[in-house]
Amino acid sequence: MAYTTINKSTDYFNTKLYTGNGGTQSITGIGHQPDFNWIKCRSNNTDHALQDIVRGNTKSLQSNSNSADATVTNGVTAFTSDGFNLGAGGDVNTSGRTYCSWNWKANGASSANTDGSINSTVSANTTSGFSIVKYTGTGSNATVGHGLGVAPSMIIFKRLVGSGWNWTVYHKSMGNNYFMSLNLTNAKSNTSSSTYFQDTTPTSSVFSIGNSGHLNGDDIIAYCFAEKQGYSKFGSYVGNGSATDGTFIYTGFKPAFVITKSTTVEAWQMTDSVRDKNVSPNFARLVPNLADQESTNTTWAKVEKFSNGFKIGGNDSISNESGTTYIYMAFGQSLVGSNNVPCTAR
Repeated sequence: MAYTTINKSTDYFNTKLYTGNGGTQSITGIGHQPDFNWIKCRSNNTDHALQDIVRGNTKSLQSNSNSADATVTNGVTAFTSDGFNLGAGGDVNTSGRTYCSWNWKANGASSANTDGSINSTVSANTTSGFSIVKYTGTGSNATVGHGLGVAPSMIIFKRLVGSGWNWTVYHKSMGNNYFMSLNLTNAKSNTSSSTYFQDTTPTSSVFSIGNSGHLNGDDIIAYCFAEKQGYSKFGSYVGNGSATDGTFIYTGFKPAFVITKSTTVEAWQMTDSVRDKNVSPNFARLVPNLADQESTNTTWAKVEKFSNGFKIGGNDSISNESGTTYIYMAFGQSLVGSNNVPCTAR
């Protein structure tokens, strides 16, 4: 098993389920103050709701939409030391509906970063490899400081002003001249050096942006993730098309949360170990680019989580089509034993 500097993964990432009450309520038990909080209704078709401490908890984005940043005063009303408070907002707290929230810790209140040619505002957690970066684009080639101290493996961008601007995803396994959109099913798209990432890989201090309005115009938010051994992993795999013995992906820890996406035209999918415990047949999928409720359709490929990685079961094109390449992001839940070695599952 891989060594890790993170003794307790829930200090930095945790999944929390709750049921809406249609009024106000406090969600606790997360284990840290969330600085980035992603909520999705499981029982009904509603938009995803993404909040962070840099934009402010009342500002909400939808991963399934290219809409602008919206002020929602009755959604997440506050981040607390062990969770968050809710108002009666329909996307996050309708009475009787079930919800899932995924919560990441950055570093609380943001601070100025002048590492790039464009100044940024950053909340960065160098231990867990996660930062929230806000900057104002100029429309010209530029660099932006991310605060991680190591190169990010994945960056998710969203322009905050105006509608029609898609989410943009950089992933190390696609390289610096390709991107995909979180709100779309599009295949990986080739970029020219002047539009998206300047064909330049992020460094330990900055990422590069071209002149595309999707990530270089008005205010932009960027969620940056760096790989941390024994806690997070960002990579790719090739599907084998087997319904009985799918592809195994080694991470070095038991994943608590996994997002996958085909590099061809196909939906994103997200699974986690908390929802999997509460459904039969032990697989619950939500789709970042759709408002659809949770599905446990057994004809689709499953993401089975093991002590040292995850395995794709089934042969659905969404995650295990033979010969197709998929990217993934995974965060761990391993207990840590002596010498900071993640323990195997019991």
